[in-house]
Amino acid sequence: MAFDFKKEYRAFYLPKNKPELVLVPAMNYVAVRGAGDPNEPGGAYQQAISVLYTLSYTLKMSEKSGHSIDGFFQYVVPPLEGFWWQEGADGIDYRDKAGFRWISAIRLPGFITPAHLEWAAGEAARKKKLDCSKAEFLTVKEGLCVQIMHLGPFDDEPASVALMDAYLAEQGYENDFSPARLHHEIYLSDAHRVPPSRFQTVIRHPIRKK
Repeated sequence: MAFDFKKEYRAFYLPKNKPELVLVPAMNYVAVRGAGDPNEPGGAYQQAISVLYTLSYTLKMSEKSGHSIDGFFQYVVPPLEGFWWQEGADGIDYRDKAGFRWISAIRLPGFITPAHLEWAAGEAARKKKLDCSKAEFLTVKEGLCVQIMHLGPFDDEPASVALMDAYLAEQGYENDFSPARLHHEIYLSDAHRVPPSRFQTVIRHPIRKK
């Protein structure tokens, strides 16, 4: 049976729909950076997602392409994730979608190296004529965070964030946003198949003791 990160690491992918603390270890990603409204049809965000999934599935199917990777095992491609910020803002203003800065990402198994990602980008260019030059191998060290499972549309996320902030105040913590520690979302629902009312999104914020 293929290794499924969501099932094996439930603490990071399947939190409850109430705030909780979590200590997140370093994780490796294939990532693309960009800016602008993620809902723009054919925009930079949509293009980034295409690159991420193409590279992720090229790596997953590498053995069938004759590319050997030491330590390789069969796995389910992890869910899409996003790290978000806005210049000059502490947290996220959901009304200013044009002002978004983002890093769109998909987690990589530990046996994938930057060299393997470079190979996958070459394969995508050769077979699919897809420019993957903006993709990068990214290691994120989140550390201590608060997280919640948000249920419903993305535009309703402020209500869940308010619950997280209230919980932090009660527990003696505060948000700790920085260029290295960002508003983080993990998308567990397929937006093409599930209505917004049933979206499941992990929201995670970096924190520190007051």
